[in-house]
Amino acid sequence: MPRKATSPPSGATTDAADQARPRGPEPGSARQRVQMADIARMAGVSASTVSRALSGSPLIPEATRLRITELARSLNYQINVGAANLRKRDTRTVGVVLLGESLQAISDPFILSILGAVGDRLDELDMSLLLSRLKHGQPQQLAQRYDSGQVLGLIVIGQTGWHDELNRLAARGVPMAVWGACLSDALYPVVGGDNEQGGYLATSHLIRRGCQRIAFFGDREHPEVALRHQGYLRALAAAGLTADAALYLPYRFGDEGIRATVDAWLDGQPEFDAVFAASDVAAMATTAALGDRGLRVPQQVKVVGYDDIALAGHLRPSLSSVRQPAREAGRALVDLLMEVADGKKHRTVMLPAVLVERESSR
Repeated sequence: MPRKATSPPSGATTDAADQARPRGPEPGSARQRVQMADIARMAGVSASTVSRALSGSPLIPEATRLRITELARSLNYQINVGAANLRKRDTRTVGVVLLGESLQAISDPFILSILGAVGDRLDELDMSLLLSRLKHGQPQQLAQRYDSGQVLGLIVIGQTGWHDELNRLAARGVPMAVWGACLSDALYPVVGGDNEQGGYLATSHLIRRGCQRIAFFGDREHPEVALRHQGYLRALAAAGLTADAALYLPYRFGDEGIRATVDAWLDGQPEFDAVFAASDVAAMATTAALGDRGLRVPQQVKVVGYDDIALAGHLRPSLSSVRQPAREAGRALVDLLMEVADGKKHRTVMLPAVLVERESSR
């Protein structure tokens, strides 16, 4: 015999749409409390996009804002007012983190150029930057820069030894953009120069100038330098030349002892007629060391650097260099960060390498 239908409790509904709606936790249930990350996952956006949508930010498209708001309401999501106020106060700030070992890295001329371009672009957006640096062995601190709630997202300069950690943070939904090598397995947005082509252009130029014994100065463990070295090897192979291990000198970016390193290498009296250095700073140290030994640049040894810092054209002899467009790089880093912060798919921007020929290699 069929059961007699019973009326639903006061205030309840029994329509199909309501039954299909996601159920939130019972009031006061800390164990099942919905987190912002849960809403972000269901909506297919980043947590920062959810935060901005729920705070009514005009940066989020109206359709997206309404969809997130309705989803949060259906899940009985309650905004932590204290945390929301903190984010509102600091949401116009971007964390810029410099990764590396050397304390001199921030003062590197090329790094300063990128930082200046990032700052200019953020200023256009009425935003500010919070600059910090991290050494190896501090991966948890990179995540803390974002988890503190002080910044909208991260712009990271450098990758050495951090690629896996950067991928982990990107998979977690941390908004970021990275200056470095354009690696095929990167899960995060990357802005970088065409390092392999840059190495090829520099080395091919020296070969066309009649050089046969071309030294390479740089740390092949560094992702960007490794690509420049690949371009160096490609140019040698195309000219029928063989790479000589005696013509490789490793050094790290920002190494204060670069001059002593070059002098020690020269003390071994290697046979060479050109140097391709992976940075302008190393190229400048090399030119000075050669001059002190009575070796003339470019008559006896030709030199090409990398980055084309502002000082390169004012040296005597002026320095040939592979240009990396710092202004375009800084702007692209900010724009890619804003894209992922708004829930868009990450992408890579590879900037062209251009060889600027000057007196040091003519």
